[in-house]
Amino acid sequence: MHGHDEDVHLSSSSIRINPSPHDNSLLSNLQSCSKTLSSHLSNTRLSLTRMLDSLKNRHASPRLTQTRPVRRHNSPTQMLNSVTQLMIGSKSPLLSLSLIQSTQSIWSDPGAERLSSPLLCCASLSLNRPSESTTQSVEGKDATQQQQQQVQKGHSSASRNAEERVLISEVLVRTKDGEELERKDLEVEALAALKACRANSALTVREVQEDVHRIIESGYFCSCTPVAVDTRDGIRLMFQVEPNQEFRGLVCENANVLPSKFIQEAFQDGFGKVINIKRLEEAITSINGWYMERGLFGIVSDVDTLSGGIVRLQVAEAEVNNISIRFLDRKTGEPTKGKTRVETILRQLTTKKGQVYSMLQGKRDVDTVLAMGIMEDVSIIPQPAGDSGKVDLIMNCVERPSGGFSAGGGISSGITSGPLSGLIGSFAYSHRNIFGRNQKLNVSLERGQIDSIFRINYTDPWIEGDDKRTSRSIMVQNSRTPGNLVHGNQPDNGSLTIGRVTAGIEYSRPFRPKWSGTAGLIFQHAGARDEQGNPIIKDFYSSPLTASGKTHDETLLAKFESIYTGSGEHGSTMFAFNMEQGLPVLPEWLFFNRVNARTRKGIHIGPASFLFSLSGGHVVGNFSPHEAFAIGGTNSVRGYEEGAVGSGRSYVVGSGEVSFPMRGPVEGVLFTDYGTDLGSGNTVPGDPAGARLKPGSGYGYGFGVRVDSPLGPLRLEYAFNDKHNGRFHFGVGQRT
Repeated sequence: MHGHDEDVHLSSSSIRINPSPHDNSLLSNLQSCSKTLSSHLSNTRLSLTRMLDSLKNRHASPRLTQTRPVRRHNSPTQMLNSVTQLMIGSKSPLLSLSLIQSTQSIWSDPGAERLSSPLLCCASLSLNRPSESTTQSVEGKDATQQQQQQVQKGHSSASRNAEERVLISEVLVRTKDGEELERKDLEVEALAALKACRANSALTVREVQEDVHRIIESGYFCSCTPVAVDTRDGIRLMFQVEPNQEFRGLVCENANVLPSKFIQEAFQDGFGKVINIKRLEEAITSINGWYMERGLFGIVSDVDTLSGGIVRLQVAEAEVNNISIRFLDRKTGEPTKGKTRVETILRQLTTKKGQVYSMLQGKRDVDTVLAMGIMEDVSIIPQPAGDSGKVDLIMNCVERPSGGFSAGGGISSGITSGPLSGLIGSFAYSHRNIFGRNQKLNVSLERGQIDSIFRINYTDPWIEGDDKRTSRSIMVQNSRTPGNLVHGNQPDNGSLTIGRVTAGIEYSRPFRPKWSGTAGLIFQHAGARDEQGNPIIKDFYSSPLTASGKTHDETLLAKFESIYTGSGEHGSTMFAFNMEQGLPVLPEWLFFNRVNARTRKGIHIGPASFLFSLSGGHVVGNFSPHEAFAIGGTNSVRGYEEGAVGSGRSYVVGSGEVSFPMRGPVEGVLFTDYGTDLGSGNTVPGDPAGARLKPGSGYGYGFGVRVDSPLGPLRLEYAFNDKHNGRFHFGVGQRT
């Protein structure tokens, strides 16, 4: 891709990193750079000391020849190591300060004997790659050893003269040829960088050396050589500098995921100005920061200045070469054979081969695999893929036991009488990983004094061969639930139950971020029974209990549901829409349409949390009376018994509450609820609400406490209704 903005050229191409057989390790290069720097610093002190000796003997001023810095190159594996160091906080070894010795002859007065000695040093700031070819490395090591031997021989002499001072009458900044700089602003920058070197000051070798560093560290110059000239007015100290080129363009190679706009913004302020190494380093740091913020394995691996003021950046982006799954024993941690199919895990991952590896994306993949419910622990380990510049990913998985039995208990919210009548017990067998495909089978039984539910449920969380993450669920259920929500409060204190036999299949899939949809087909056979278990078709008030007039109603339902979950946490925005359509495939099957919607919104103000919820629904057609919308109770209008406000074809229930922390896991809550059947109670067959003198609308308000527990929030609330009657409500989990 190419971009153009005010003559700033950007280019990127697919990353192709070819390994060199002569590449050295990054650590070796850093060590070599450190040794070379130490050697050059020692040579600098020796050279400056000899300069003082020559000045004392009235030698003439020398000439200097700059040695060109050696460029080092990175191998792909070293680049991956550099990326890792950058992401854990280490600095990039791109920019290094090299002190390169220049050897010259010292000339005395005309006719004097010619002496050959290293005079001064040329300090050059260059953009060095962390490695060089094997030949250059060997030659560099030999040269370094020779320099170290020379330094050792002259070190004692240098130490004696290092702190001797020489009076300087004049300090100037000139070009390499001794001419004035064309750009006075650069001369001002160089002079401003000086700290010790001032006119009419006595200087030591160390102080001159430190000011050489300061000029280079200003970032505007690629070399700086101090030259001392003995004049009639005294000793003149000249800093011969070579300014950097003017920034005229930029070429960025191998940046496949880095936006060109970001590169332009990082460099556009320097266009047309002299290249400043410090600002260049800041731009490179910002690019590396862009990769780090996104968890991407990428780094600026090389910087070069071409003729014409063109800066070339080379970016190394570590692509995923291979992904492998390794199962570990949950007790010993040693590799073992897993029960889960490898392809079942791999299809869950969003990280694919050929992508630039992102640690953030890898973390999401770990969370996704854990959410399957069949793993106890999951981790990803990136490793270099040889010298290819790519990365291999190893996912370590510790499997959970795949199946087992469980038992528990709970409270039914539909029970309104008796101290223990609402208690239920449960027993279940579940298998989480059938055939190693993450398919789940659950067989459960819940039993109470009135309630009972037997259910078999088979779920395939991701149908094989589907690329939309579609899940399938098959369910068979036989249940008996209290009928007092609609037909309760009979004068003879009798009770009835609603028996349902249900079988169906549902398909679910996400179709937008935070949105999911469900479609299914469900058959239901339902009817009412008395306390002795005998089928009945009317209640005490002679209100019909079925729509068909028979002992049971049969319905084939086409179901559609769409849910928006927000962040998924309680208090976040949520919206759900549900529609059921009765299909009269046979004449006696019911034909109706029922819609239901609910939403909630949470707001945090300081330590307090506000939660507002609203739900409503409507049904048209011929439907069973016990399927009417019941209003009132713990999850509806508090302060009323379950279903005591009303039951109708339509309903609206609104709620508002504010919660605040009290102590530890305990928080307090204030709330108010309102519900109405919108005057539709008498449209339900038999008008069961009117026969029981239900008001059809009502409100409640109160207070309570909530405690976090392994079972979910435990809710204990006390509410008053509009009749000024008070009532306790207890629940487990969030309000639905």
